[in-house]
Amino acid sequence: MARALGVMLLLTAAPLLAQKAVTPNERPPGSVHLADDADARWIAFDLTPANQILFRMTVDGRPATAILDTGASFSVLSRRFAGADPARVRPGGTAAAIGGTVTIGWLPTDTVSMGGLTRTGGGMVVADLPARITGGAQPVDLLVGRDLTVGVALDIDYPARRFRLLPSGSLPFQGSQAPLTVSPARQVYEGEAVLRGRQLRPMIVDTGDGSGVTITPAEWTAARPNGVPVTTAIAYGLGGSTTVELAIVPLIRVGTLSARNVEVRVEPADGASRSIGAAGRIGSGFLGRYRVLLDPGASRMVLRPGPDADRPPPRSTSGLVLGLARDRLRVLHVMRGSPAEQAGWKTDNTICAVDGRAIDPGYAADPAAGWTAGEPGRIVRLTGCTPGSPPRPLTLRRFY
Repeated sequence: MARALGVMLLLTAAPLLAQKAVTPNERPPGSVHLADDADARWIAFDLTPANQILFRMTVDGRPATAILDTGASFSVLSRRFAGADPARVRPGGTAAAIGGTVTIGWLPTDTVSMGGLTRTGGGMVVADLPARITGGAQPVDLLVGRDLTVGVALDIDYPARRFRLLPSGSLPFQGSQAPLTVSPARQVYEGEAVLRGRQLRPMIVDTGDGSGVTITPAEWTAARPNGVPVTTAIAYGLGGSTTVELAIVPLIRVGTLSARNVEVRVEPADGASRSIGAAGRIGSGFLGRYRVLLDPGASRMVLRPGPDADRPPPRSTSGLVLGLARDRLRVLHVMRGSPAEQAGWKTDNTICAVDGRAIDPGYAADPAAGWTAGEPGRIVRLTGCTPGSPPRPLTLRRFY
């Protein structure tokens, strides 16, 4: 189910752009040091159920679980983690995020370390980081944003599940290249793409976004390939949820790279990208096909195909977008035109067993949970959580 959630949910905490009050821009930035042996200090990571890079680091000597998030203009510490020292948390105003705006604070930090990078001084934005942004049951402590990584090159080896921080200008491998900058206004990593001859820019390059490529309605109207079927999905962020359209397009170009069978999501008219003047986002669902070098200091992104680069993305064949809550699955969204919609499934319906197997807290990591994107024609029997509920058969099929 972890993969299916990553496909069907856009779960991201970025872009996060501070506004008003005493903003992070007005706080002391701290001093970043990169160790001489940084190239040897690989950081192992796992992927969250929503396809984000999850790893461990330290904040003021305390271990923290973190998501690498180049679409966040400032690193974000959870209120739960910051609550260990509440007297140090200062007001910070509000910030724009996927789904709306959020109230933020600010926590000065002494030392932040990950791999070969150490920052002394500075601080972090403080906000609620609910578990829903990762697609799992456990919340994370931290989003590592642009402020910590902008001065170095990020070498992200998705196929090997590891990354490292290198001096800007390093070129540890060869691959297709594309422009990459950090915008002065938005303060996030930005690139560009081409869909059906239309230049999409700026596109936020967002490792904290587990989806593939997301664009605004105006860009989709101008560049939509003929004959591509469209369904719906749901996007979760710090500001809440929103419904998006979803399609698989045959070709997108990013610099000299031609990527085929790419998942594209289309935000609503008042979506996060349009609100900050961006054409859309390139997320980890796309980047995860490659070994990726992100080096805005050298104005480049480098992508080398991994073993699954040309494999079509998994598609839902059920139409159920699900969240795990201990002993049950909750329906978060029913995709338009899907078998689930035709079978009468509704948002907030619950499932306590699949083909007779009871749901438990470890269900999301079980390969059997991939039934939501299973083989067309398979019949899955879903049992609700009301005592005595008979199983409801659901026949899987392709619908987009």
